[in-house]
Parts: sequence; structure tokens; C-alpha cells
Amino acid sequence: MDTNQHRGPRVTGLGRLPERVDIYEVGPRDGLQNELRTLPTRDKARLIEALIAAGEKRIEVTSFVSPKWIPQLADAEELLRLVGRREGVTFSALVPNLKGLSRAKEAGLEEAAVFISASEAHSKKNINKSIAEAVAEARQTTEAALKAGLRVRGYLSTVWGCPYENEVPVSRVVEISRALVDGGIYQLSLGDTIGVGTPRQTDAILSALLEYIPVEKLALHLHDTRGTALANALVGLQMGVTTFDASIGGLGGCPYAPGAAGNLATEDIVYMLHGMGVQTGINLDKLVEAGMVAQELIGRKLAGKFLQAALGEREKKASRRAQT
Repeated sequence: MDTNQHRGPRVTGLGRLPERVDIYEVGPRDGLQNELRTLPTRDKARLIEALIAAGEKRIEVTSFVSPKWIPQLADAEELLRLVGRREGVTFSALVPNLKGLSRAKEAGLEEAAVFISASEAHSKKNINKSIAEAVAEARQTTEAALKAGLRVRGYLSTVWGCPYENEVPVSRVVEISRALVDGGIYQLSLGDTIGVGTPRQTDAILSALLEYIPVEKLALHLHDTRGTALANALVGLQMGVTTFDASIGGLGGCPYAPGAAGNLATEDIVYMLHGMGVQTGINLDKLVEAGMVAQELIGRKLAGKFLQAALGEREKKASRRAQT
């Protein structure tokens, strides 16, 4: 049963809740780029089709980073040709620089995403640039993308902590965030890349940012390495954030963040939101079907808790039917 029909009060003991939240699906890009196995393009398209069938409207499908660095996503142009354009669905892709932007424009991309790290060490490991160099390049790419008619989203990683530097100063996060927003991005996704965040820390980070940036320009991209992704998402929800990045089945991690577990599972946050009376436009039953597709293609069980619970219930029902 799709719990999206359960509606709670707008003001509860949890505070004022939004009526609707957007889910930004990152499984086909952030999820698959961390898999050792490279999926055939047709299989990636099949997964995207399943996500669309579940009602997902914002899907990051690939990356125009050099195939040398991320060979799993070397088929970006072919994949975009295969999935085509869908009415009411926005496809986006990671675009690191002007060269990547040129490829994205030729492929007919509607939305580009630039990315920065809040940690000098992670920035060097990830893209071999200092933060200052990365911000300058992101602003240059954003300006060119906007002139070409693309919307631009930004990612800021290692906001809650860095695998190399540990703590990241909130003041630095604010400074970089303001530079990216001033550069013209429509939304900034804040990443807990290694999944170290706690609710109090999330409150502190968002409180500092909201002094300068409207809440509608912020999104949360949370990893569940230590099991706190949903708790941090709830804090964000209470503070007015209405866009959350998530990955089907919890696919993903970061190739430059050792030990980082998967993203917040799409079906886990959708289940929580629907149970709180917050609409997403996503059908949970069909999202489970998409999770099944992802597991089949990856060849192993995924970490999403709701997905595994739902699949377990299906197995029990099938077993009981077989016994009657």
C-alpha cells in the first residue's frame, strides 16, 4: 500500500512540515559510478525507466567527467540518446568543466550539475584542484551553461566532515556556498560525503547557511555510513528544506572517500515522508519494483531497509500461497 495517501497535520510535535518534498534521484549517476562493474547502457536505461514509472521527476542520469576517471559512466551521450526526453521529467548530469559542458550541450542535456569540495585535501584527491581553483571553474562553467539555456545545480561535498581532514569549518562551508549561489546555480546540494553527520551538527550547518541563503536554494545529499541519514534529513525537513537527494536501494558512495557507504535510500526517505503526511508524488510499490531492477542489474542485495523489508514480506506471502 502506498502510504502517500496518509496525511498528517501540517503542524505537529515535530514542528511545521511542508506539504510536499522533491526527491532528486542520484542512483543512476552517484550510485552506479561507485560500482566496480560497469553496466551495459541498455541496463542503465532500464533502471531509469523503472524510476520514472515510480513517479520520479528529477533524475541525475550520468556524468560528463572524463571516462578516464569514471569509466562506469563513459556512455553518457549514448544513454541520453536511449532514454530521450520525457514530459515532466528533468534529466541532469554532472558537468565538471567547459569541455564536459560542450559534450552535455551536444547531447541535449537540460540541467547541469557542478561540484566542489569543502575540504582542500578532498578537492585535491577528487579533482586535483584547490578549493579556490574549483570554485572559479564551477562559476565559469555555470556562467557558460546559463548562457546556453541550461539550469545549473551545485554540489558541495564533505560538508559534515572529510576523510582526510576530519572536521570542516562551517565558516568555510558558508563562504563556498555563497560563492556558488552568487554564481547563478538554482540549488545547492549539501553533501555528507562520508556519513558522519549528526542532527545537532546538521542544525548548526543549516542555521549558519540560512543567514545568507534562502532555504529553497538548499538541498541535502546524505550518506548513511553510520545510520544517521534519515535523522539528519528530518532535521532538514523541520528547518524548511524541501529537496533531498536519494539513491534507489541506497546505491552509491564516493570513490575518493574511503569507507563511505551508500546514499540515503530513496524508498527509505519516501516511506518516512509519506508516513508523516508529506507528499512526494512517488509510488512506493513501484519504487520497490525499481529497487528490484537495481538489485538484479547490480547482482547483489542493496542496503535500503524499506526495500529489503518489502521484499521479505513478498517472499513470505509467496511462501504461504505455495503451501495452500
